[in-house]
Amino acid sequence: MSNSIVVSIPHRLGREEAARRIQAGLGHARAHYSAVLTIVQETWTDHRLDFNIRALGQTAAGIIDVADDHVRLEVTLPWLLAKLAEKFTPAIRKEGTLMLEKK
Repeated sequence: MSNSIVVSIPHRLGREEAARRIQAGLGHARAHYSAVLTIVQETWTDHRLDFNIRALGQTAAGIIDVADDHVRLEVTLPWLLAKLAEKFTPAIRKEGTLMLEKK
C-alpha cells in the first residue's frame, strides 16, 4: 500500500531561478544524505522534475513542478516511508522555503 504526500511552497523568485535552486539543492542532498537517500533517477522536462529515490531499502517516485510563484512536490511513497514522511513533512517544507527565499 502506498501513500502520497504533497507539499506546496510559495516563492517570489520566478520559475527559472527557483528551478536552478532546486537543482542545486538536489546536489546538496546527494552529498549530505547519501547514507540514507539515493536519487536513482531524475529527469527534467521544462520546469518539471520526475524522480525516483531509494531510502531505507524502499523506492519512491515523485514530481516537482516549478511555477512562477510556487513549487509543488508530490511523492508517492510505500507504506513505511509514508509513515516516516508524515513526521518529516514540516522539515521538508522548512528546507524548501529556506532554499527558495529571496537572497
